[in-house]
Amino acid sequence: MKKIQPKDFKVKHGKKVKINDLPTKFDLGASKKEIEDELRKVRRKIAEIQTKIYAAGTPAVYIGIQGMDTAGKDSLIREVFKDINPSGIEVHDFKKPTPLEHAHDFIWRHYITLPERGKFGIHNRTHYEDVLIARIHPQLVLNQKIYGIDKLEDIDNKFWKKRFRQIRDFERLQTENGMKMFKFFLHLSKEEQKNRFLRRIRREDKQWKFNAADLKERGYWDDYQKAYEDVLNETSTSHAPWYVIPADDKPTARLIVAKILLDELKKLHVDFPKLSDEEKAKFDSYKQALENE
Repeated sequence: MKKIQPKDFKVKHGKKVKINDLPTKFDLGASKKEIEDELRKVRRKIAEIQTKIYAAGTPAVYIGIQGMDTAGKDSLIREVFKDINPSGIEVHDFKKPTPLEHAHDFIWRHYITLPERGKFGIHNRTHYEDVLIARIHPQLVLNQKIYGIDKLEDIDNKFWKKRFRQIRDFERLQTENGMKMFKFFLHLSKEEQKNRFLRRIRREDKQWKFNAADLKERGYWDDYQKAYEDVLNETSTSHAPWYVIPADDKPTARLIVAKILLDELKKLHVDFPKLSDEEKAKFDSYKQALENE
């Protein structure tokens, strides 16, 4: 099986990318069974590291997942993280903002769901929705009732540059306070999205996931691709990089994400808390007390 190197998928800070040059397929030179077997091994190792992080109570690990409709976000979360103790992980799936969320800044609802130290926090769709879907449909920005933003003409290129800067500031604040951040963009081809929509329509067990509004959004495909390109170029930093994951094959995408996580998490200096010599000395008495019951 071809070796997976995180650097091959990372968007380097300061280096501009063109989304049409980024692959949506990656050949691992392995069968589906081999890929799935390898994923099982990798995710067990991730779970072992997460257990140490949970025991140590640090750091917090944020995992943000973005992608077009049908890119495989839900199934990736299910398959990559299924071995982790539920006590050490939280998943948040962001839908249309509520009136309460609209009454705050666009990052607020994401901020309050960030993982506490010692836990993994997964965001299925992220604060980047407000420079993606809102970029395509700027009326959504007006719905936020931002003071001084009164009409569509106010939402110009300067506005989006400022919003990118606010996101970079937000992520720098988190990482400078000890959070480890991963951002994954599941890069899907338009042809594969079409095939997945057709499968949803044909299969009764998938029809509940189909939404006619998704087809309408598909009509903005090129606009979304340009918006994602801007996101990658404006917000991939050394402390919070983007990883672009070829997503046309789901098992391959899952293994790539898992391998990147494992390789980067292994760099953390984290282990189970160490007991003092005084505490260790008490264990013989604890053991004796239990055996004498």
